[in-house]
Amino acid sequence: MSDAIDRKFLPPTVYEYISELLIVKARSKATVNQYITDLYLFFCYLEKYDTTLSPGQDRKIYDLSHIDVSYLSKITLKDINNFLIFCSSDRSNSAKTRARKASSIRGFFKYISEKMNYIDHNPAAQLQVAPPKKALPKYLTLEQSIAMLNSVKGENKERDYCILTLFLNCGLRLAELCGLNVNDVNFENETLIVTGKGNKQRLVYLNDACIKALKDYLAVRPAGSLKSDDRKALFISRLNKRIGRQAVQLMVYHYLEEIGLNGQHYSVHKLRHTAATLMYQHGEVDVLILKDMLGHEQLSTTEIYTHLENKQLRDAAKKNPLSSQKKND
Repeated sequence: MSDAIDRKFLPPTVYEYISELLIVKARSKATVNQYITDLYLFFCYLEKYDTTLSPGQDRKIYDLSHIDVSYLSKITLKDINNFLIFCSSDRSNSAKTRARKASSIRGFFKYISEKMNYIDHNPAAQLQVAPPKKALPKYLTLEQSIAMLNSVKGENKERDYCILTLFLNCGLRLAELCGLNVNDVNFENETLIVTGKGNKQRLVYLNDACIKALKDYLAVRPAGSLKSDDRKALFISRLNKRIGRQAVQLMVYHYLEEIGLNGQHYSVHKLRHTAATLMYQHGEVDVLILKDMLGHEQLSTTEIYTHLENKQLRDAAKKNPLSSQKKND
């Protein structure tokens, strides 16, 4: 459930839908929390509550538990469109954010009308939202990537270097990296078990740079003062617990500043783009192999007409031009 909105404040049908997303469709907690926020704001708008602030910002959570099937059956397409217009004009939501809110609403009404048959019609069936413009992914050049790795220093240099190396060589998502455990690393097979979106696991093959960075970090990884829940975590923060997303983001921003990229719209996720781009441009790795390596959602569709052998994935990892880049002692 969302950290900001307790179950008891939600319409019962919304809670049912959220349970469906978590249990049946195996959506991640972060994704589900976003659905909760979107639907909560939608119903607050219909109730004419103050929705200028996001949940939790105004320290007031409105009780929506009275919203029942009878209420839902009266909602129209016009209500939904007016809400999206409000999101644009009053909340200054971007096209991407509005599209996500529309998706949340569309999914909810499809669930209660078509799967559960709570209402006779789906007011969102004809909902149309202009798709956001797709910007070309921003990434670091090979020279910038090497400069970033060489800029690592300080008390946690082995950990930071290892994190950046995995980002730039394996294309991990932020949540995937933070969720890694020590036993996910297999040096004998040179592999890493990564848990991606929807708790789907994939096997990532490690090149020489990743193996060296992992061994160097594990040699100095703190272990004695860790709480039981954090002992299995691969990356440990300065607070002696599993490293969090914000800590990793701040660390990445720090090293981006070190090479003069501060304020140029680079982010942790751009390192994922960098890994893919470097392997595609410099390593001549096939795009379908990249999809498998990166754990894209479209992989299940891709597997219909292609099946990638493990040897191809291992070779792809070796072809990353940073595979031989190792920390200078």
